[in-house]
Amino acid sequence: MRQILVHPRKLLELGDMTTVRATIRVLVAALIAVGGSVPAWSGEVEEAHAALMRNDHAAALKKYKSAATKGNAQAQHEVGNLYVEGLAVTQDYVEAVRWYRMAAAQGFAPAQLQLAYIHDLGLGVAQDQAEAAKWYLPVATQGDPTAQFNLGLLYDMGQGVAQDPAEAVKWYGLAAAQGNARAQFNLALLHAKGRGVAQDDAAAVHWYQLAAGQGDAVAQLNLGVMHGNGQGVAQDYAEAVKWYRLAAAQGNDVAQAHLGSRYGNGQGVARDYARAHLWFSLGAEAGNADAAQRLSLVAKLMSPAQIADARRLAIECQARKLKGCD
Repeated sequence: MRQILVHPRKLLELGDMTTVRATIRVLVAALIAVGGSVPAWSGEVEEAHAALMRNDHAAALKKYKSAATKGNAQAQHEVGNLYVEGLAVTQDYVEAVRWYRMAAAQGFAPAQLQLAYIHDLGLGVAQDQAEAAKWYLPVATQGDPTAQFNLGLLYDMGQGVAQDPAEAVKWYGLAAAQGNARAQFNLALLHAKGRGVAQDDAAAVHWYQLAAGQGDAVAQLNLGVMHGNGQGVAQDYAEAVKWYRLAAAQGNDVAQAHLGSRYGNGQGVARDYARAHLWFSLGAEAGNADAAQRLSLVAKLMSPAQIADARRLAIECQARKLKGCD
């Protein structure tokens, strides 16, 4: 799953499970010449930033452009942002790229990252993941975890660069060490599969644990599987149930099917056909074929009264948005 910044102040994380938006703001720092002449753009960036804060986008654009044409990288980047956002101007990614390139050529990391994102997604320009990789690299080298993750993903998938799982492991590792949950998850996958690194279930469990601790539902599911199978850890059905519950409560239908099975078999939890029916029904409703099949099987072991009780539990569980259903 790749984290893509498609908007200067909104972070969109695209992938197989979830979409997350977060707000970022680039702070304008006043650059003061010490022992030298005052820059030609002195004061304009601060004035532009103040105008932006009061939502006077036309004034902000005018001041940023003035400073940008005099060579200020921060201003060049902000002009690019305004074109991406379509504030005081018609949205124009091609024009945004032109301004970002000016700032990026001066080594301004936020502009380099924006260029990477735009080319990665093909926003207003032809999608070019080789160009994206080119711009992710300097930012990743400076320690940005999102750039590190995205660069790792390009190597992992062989997009824009030659496929190289070992290089993917390198960049995922750097991002994961900074707490990037998606990097932690992908690093766990590579250790579990032995791609780019020696196969190591214990290492996979370690990285899944970190991602799961940040709320990653699929990492929680995979931890449940590994504890249930005794992969990389001692087999522990109760621990498996713990992780299945967390993932199931986030709506993960596979975890719901697994949790239903644990209740049906009495593994890690007391056997309870009503609870098994509850979780199978939720998984089946989400489109999980395995859960639907198991729902039919467990229903044959239950009385009409038990089935009615299970349905009541499911309704109550959904009303609580899957929280506290056990």
